Amino acid sequence: MSKKRIGIFGSTGSIGKQALEVIAAHPERFEVEVLTAHSSADLLIEQALKFRPNAVVIGDESKYTAVKDVLFDKGIKVFAGPKAMVEVAAWSSIDMMLAAIVGFAGLAPTLSAIEQGTPVALANKETLVVAGDIVMATARRKNVPVIPVDSEHAAIFQCLVGEPGGCLEKVILTASGGPFLGKKPNYLINVKKDHALQHPNWSMGAKITIDSATLMNKGLEMIEAKWLFNLAADQIDVVVHPQSIVHSMVQFTDGSMKAQMGLPDMKLPIQYALGFPERLANDFPRFSFKNYPSLTFEAPDTKTFRNLAIAIEVLKTGGNSACVMNAANEEVVNAFLRNRIGFLQMTEVIEETLAKIPFQATPTLNDYYNTDTAAREYAASLINGLG
Repeated sequence: MSKKRIGIFGSTGSIGKQALEVIAAHPERFEVEVLTAHSSADLLIEQALKFRPNAVVIGDESKYTAVKDVLFDKGIKVFAGPKAMVEVAAWSSIDMMLAAIVGFAGLAPTLSAIEQGTPVALANKETLVVAGDIVMATARRKNVPVIPVDSEHAAIFQCLVGEPGGCLEKVILTASGGPFLGKKPNYLINVKKDHALQHPNWSMGAKITIDSATLMNKGLEMIEAKWLFNLAADQIDVVVHPQSIVHSMVQFTDGSMKAQMGLPDMKLPIQYALGFPERLANDFPRFSFKNYPSLTFEAPDTKTFRNLAIAIEVLKTGGNSACVMNAANEEVVNAFLRNRIGFLQMTEVIEETLAKIPFQATPTLNDYYNTDTAAREYAASLINGLG
């Protein structure tokens, strides 16, 4: 069996690092073809020296020389900049792309890979939030599989394997509730990033951890689910499940349900996506009901965590509204992580940005790029005003 050549776009982030652990555990199955990072040059170099990819791409062009000086003599090609990221994503030598670049920046490389006909293991939810209509239409046109890596969508995907088309009634995404489950606005007004980054169950990057704390992450996942599984807004529900054992559920037209369960470990959905359609053996810790005598579920508090309510409305509205919301959210999360904005102020900026940026019902790809730019600029101006 020939090895599957993996291109990890976003190799220095949480998902990328865990994917390399999976690859290292299965050297007979996988090899690394490409590694990319935005600016973490030292870690990218370290990864490249260990896994010996064909090429690396550093997004920050100012760090090109530093990376090239170390890797070029090792026979590893070195490229830099966003354009190179897109060009390398189209290489035919990549058997599967792991799309793990955080945020809107992941859209162009992912589309490039799909246009080439490369299967995508998708960990970048923003790609579908922003332009899911275009991305999935391109995947259908090119007959390219898009396999979700997000634990919730990976769970739904697994529940649907082997099921006939047309039998899905709804999906239920589970949310841990984050570190502030049960808290009210009078508490949240004073929280800082250090507290918000303390997720009770999952080890994730900073951006997604803050999104989890505000429940924006679950809203983004609802929009992602719409495009991945071709669903209407009323076919997507969210339930809070603090133990994070049931990763999501599906309900069928006969009323029966399936749930995918396991310990909260992102290496499992990463391994499943990379190895699909096979299930690969591993030595990950196993779930035991003895350690979890009670699994609980409750409705999300959308009055306190208004980001989820905003995302639900955006899901129903469609057009470029999700692009606006995503851009504003990326700006406010970045500002919150730099202590420039309060926890509850993040929601206020997102709401104001959505009200300001003109709505487009049927945007083109270029419209999405323009919308993203306009929304970021307006959100940034609001943040500056708060400072």
